[in-house]
Amino acid sequence: MSETTHDGGVALGAAAPPDEGLPAAKLAAKYGLSVSGARPPLREYVRQLWGRRHFILAFSQAKLTAQYSQAKLGQVWQVATPLLNAAVYYFIFGLILKASKGMSHDAYIPFLVTGVFVFTFTQSSVMAGVRAISGNLGLVRALHFPRASLPISFALQQLQQLLFSMIVVFVITIGFGSYPKPSWLLIVPALALQFLFNSGLALVLARLGAKTPDLAQLMPFVMRTWMYASGVMFSISGMLAGKPEWFIRLMQANPAAVYMDLVRFALIDGYASSNLPPHVWAIALFWAVVVFAGGFVFFWKSEERYGRG
Repeated sequence: MSETTHDGGVALGAAAPPDEGLPAAKLAAKYGLSVSGARPPLREYVRQLWGRRHFILAFSQAKLTAQYSQAKLGQVWQVATPLLNAAVYYFIFGLILKASKGMSHDAYIPFLVTGVFVFTFTQSSVMAGVRAISGNLGLVRALHFPRASLPISFALQQLQQLLFSMIVVFVITIGFGSYPKPSWLLIVPALALQFLFNSGLALVLARLGAKTPDLAQLMPFVMRTWMYASGVMFSISGMLAGKPEWFIRLMQANPAAVYMDLVRFALIDGYASSNLPPHVWAIALFWAVVVFAGGFVFFWKSEERYGRG
């Protein structure tokens, strides 16, 4: 390309760059560039998350080891804390308020201990999920990885803690006359479904907690209310005897109650199917799949925002 000079001569000019005038988005697409930290498509995100499965497991084990590292009794507190809670609840609800309606002393203690341990699994997963992003901003900002790894790893940490604590539950159950039998194997699918449910709930609260850190201060009150409505200290069907049938079934369909009662049904002799809502396994599967899938998509939609601001 040539241009005319002020004195009438002709000067050789440089050609315009071939990309001049192209919008930034088209330039990025032309040269295969992408936004740093951009949210990948859902299928790709799942693939990336699966690729980090070893990190998720290692991170959960490291957190579990470090949880009580400053305490002299160390990992003993994994079992001692829910046991102490169960002892307090037994004193208040079992002895003072007589909440063990229709149950003998030997049946009520395994009933209560099982409920406390299983509900604590959900409670701890929720509380850890709220802080999964806001409490690990250094890691989130320093490394590139699917952020869903964090709430899922915290739920996995709580599962490992529960499995360790179940040894105590087994000992107490046997000590009060319920011996191992084939129904004990039902604990495996019950806890697997509860883990999926807890992970989905942790994903939802991780996104909400990343945007509103004060949510972590509110959640203990929410969880305490949920605990009292879930039959941790009493049998829902026994406590609500005389109430409308639809109301009893509605309370029994509460997901926390469903998973607790499935484990109780598996472990405790005399805890009959009449204490469970109809189609209890279908309800357990429904809560696990819907909450996990919904929570995963809900969390993924905000992937690029975590750690910003």
